[in-house]
Amino acid sequence: MTSAIEKEVWAAVHRHLESILTRDVAGYEATTAPELSLYEWFISPHRQDGLPFHLFMIENSWAGTDGEFRYDLWEPRLQLYENTAIVSYTFMLSRVSEGKISHQTHNESRVLVRGEKGWQVVHVHKSPAWMAPLGPE
Repeated sequence: MTSAIEKEVWAAVHRHLESILTRDVAGYEATTAPELSLYEWFISPHRQDGLPFHLFMIENSWAGTDGEFRYDLWEPRLQLYENTAIVSYTFMLSRVSEGKISHQTHNESRVLVRGEKGWQVVHVHKSPAWMAPLGPE
C-alpha cells in the first residue's frame, strides 16, 4: 500500500520532470534545490552543479518537446529515509516529429530532500540504458 509520503514524493518527481519537458522554469525552480548536482552522461562526463545550466537548457527546450510527447518511468523504486528520498527508474521519452515516433531511454536516480519548500531534487545521476562501454544496438 502506498503511503501519503510516497504519494508526495512521486508527485514532486512528476512535477519536476514535467517542468523540464514543458519548459516551466518556475516549476523547475520550485522542485529543484539551488545546490543541485548532476551527472548526465550524454552532456558531459563531469558533474554539473547549480541551476543556471539547466535553466538555460529548459528555456531553450533542450528536450525537443515542443510537439507531442509522453514519458514513462519503468521499474520505479522509492527508498525513504526520514526527510530524504531516493527514486530510481528507467526513463523513456517518446516524441512525435514529422509524423514519426522516436524513443529515448536512460536510467536515472534522483535524490530529493524535504524542507521548507517541500520535496526538492538535490542530486540526479543518469546512465545509459545499455551495456557500457558498448553503444546502443
